[in-house]
Amino acid sequence: MSSKNLLVELFVEELPPKALNKLGNAFAEEIWWRLSHHNLVSQTIQLGGNVVPYASPRRLAVWIKDVLTVAPDLQVKQKLMPVAVGLDAAGNATPALLKKLAALGADASCVPGLRRENDGKADILFYDSMAKGATLAEGLQKAIEVALAGLPIPKVMTYQLRDGWSSVNFVRPAHGLVALHGSDVVPVSVLGLSSGNATKGHRFEAAVDPVVVTDADSYAEILRTDGAVIASFAERRAEIACQLEAAAAQAGGKPIDDDALLDEVTALVERPNVLVGQFEEEFLAVPQECLILTMKANQKYFPLLDAAGKLTNKFLVVSNISPEDASAVIGGNERVVRPRLADAKFFFDQDRKKSLESRVAGLAKVVYHNKLGTQGERMQRVAAIARAIGQSLGGEALALQAEQAAVLAKADLLTDMVGEFPELQGIMGRYYALHDGLTADIADAVEDHYKPRFSGDSLPRGMVGTVVALADKLETLVGMFGIGQIPTGDRDPFALRRHALGVIRMLAEGDLDLPVNSLLTAATEIFATVDGFKPAETALAEFIYDRLAGSLREQGYTAQEVDAVVSQRPQRLGDIPKRLAAVRAFAALPESAALAAANKRVGNILKKVEDSIDAWVDTALLREPAEIALHAALVEVVPQADAAFITGDYSESLQALAALRAPVDAFFDGVMVNADDPALRANRLGLLAKLHAAMNKVADISKLSA
Repeated sequence: MSSKNLLVELFVEELPPKALNKLGNAFAEEIWWRLSHHNLVSQTIQLGGNVVPYASPRRLAVWIKDVLTVAPDLQVKQKLMPVAVGLDAAGNATPALLKKLAALGADASCVPGLRRENDGKADILFYDSMAKGATLAEGLQKAIEVALAGLPIPKVMTYQLRDGWSSVNFVRPAHGLVALHGSDVVPVSVLGLSSGNATKGHRFEAAVDPVVVTDADSYAEILRTDGAVIASFAERRAEIACQLEAAAAQAGGKPIDDDALLDEVTALVERPNVLVGQFEEEFLAVPQECLILTMKANQKYFPLLDAAGKLTNKFLVVSNISPEDASAVIGGNERVVRPRLADAKFFFDQDRKKSLESRVAGLAKVVYHNKLGTQGERMQRVAAIARAIGQSLGGEALALQAEQAAVLAKADLLTDMVGEFPELQGIMGRYYALHDGLTADIADAVEDHYKPRFSGDSLPRGMVGTVVALADKLETLVGMFGIGQIPTGDRDPFALRRHALGVIRMLAEGDLDLPVNSLLTAATEIFATVDGFKPAETALAEFIYDRLAGSLREQGYTAQEVDAVVSQRPQRLGDIPKRLAAVRAFAALPESAALAAANKRVGNILKKVEDSIDAWVDTALLREPAEIALHAALVEVVPQADAAFITGDYSESLQALAALRAPVDAFFDGVMVNADDPALRANRLGLLAKLHAAMNKVADISKLSA
């Protein structure tokens, strides 16, 4: 059977730029998958190899290598019915069998050829036949229909076809369909379009119209030369990146690094042409974050930075046209950006006419949550929590600074600049705090209290910022858990997982002497006057430790190591790396497996005892040599392990336990714990409780047992 390369293109009106790359890949993968399902292709999919996706602002396309004209015939094994049901005593077909065969397109003449097979219970009749392989036209028709129906489109539109009567649904109106198997047109139709070999190129710069694609393999090159279009999203993106670097170097700067912006611009142009524009230097008096954001968000420009990372008065435009004289294009973009920058300057100048402190009262008019009150009430809770944390970490001086920063932290929400660009909250607060004459510690804390905002983000710069950031995140976590807004599955509308990870990072990486339970209790007490609030400290603690365990596993620790440490609910999170290192070192000892198993056994014994057990031993009741030896070993080893634990040498503390292996093994071999004598039984349980406590200070080593 012959095979040729296949090209399919759907030509449409401008597609959503932020979804373009995803749409292109989904279109390519789904068509390949459906053709594979029909046995028209056999290779494993390799994007960029035997399956090449194309996506430009006005087209989705895919090139697939070695597609068959007709799929091979398939042998079909059809289970019919038990022999006793299908054949009578004389071996003739029953009406039930004839009806079943007729439904399959067969008749009584095939009865002698039916195969019999025992399924373990009875003999079954099977009808074996050959099914004709699907033609490419049949398979591709279904593949395109399914691919278009399954595209990850958030919202479709309904539009009318050329006949004036019919309408279809798709993300954008479609105007052309190309389907080439080699150089042959594959007859398929979709969205009111019939396939052909002609498409359209660049709106203004195509050399010909329409662009005729001679064969599947020439698609990309013909579009580039005749249509002035770079069809591949990846190639277009690489070309833009290259031009940006070259233009920036020529202008004496470097383009801002923004992958999301690069992806979006790639989805907006068909043949990129990077140009350099500039604006008046007076605008540089505005914080560069404002100028950068307005250029990126509103104009899709790439601001130029100098060697020190400071904004210059130049920017890069990715144009979709390449005129011989680009001055008109550059001038037009400069005229367009100027009002945007002027707006930013106006907002900045107006905002500085009022201090942050004067805006705080206005937070009482901003709703935070219908069950938790206004932003003003929230600010008061955050300030109270910040004061308590500051007092614990640095005394009255830090408490006062943290409280002041917390009061001002949300005030910039009421400024014109943040109203226009919510992404600048905190950032603008810092600028306005400095303008108001506040210290750098307070100003930095106003910005940094949002940190870390995402995975890998930096932590707050100073202790004041850390305290306010902790208070802000704890207020959110405690408040939302207290009103029942607990994340479920993938649903986390208040980003509580991110807040929990932020708390974990600050406590752990900052090695802060703040016990988790004490923090949650202090924060919960602040909500005492909130109507409808129900303390949920236990559930929130579990939530935080679950996030901690997941984070540690992502860092490369094994599930057993993490479980051994986190199951003990260590209160000081800064100790956790040392505990994990100690567990890993202990697990490498030859005695570890036996001790882990023994610890698990001890835990199971103690769990079965209904009454409370004191970790105390009456030496007068020690009878058996093995229990006397174990007690003596504990008397010797426990002080060593405890001394190392107190100094924070967790590895030494755990490794000291290795000396217990022999006496523990001997104890379980020679001592009956559940003795008939109640006093003996209680004493032996007390000995095990003492052993259990000694073995589980650093981590629950029973978790290391297979």
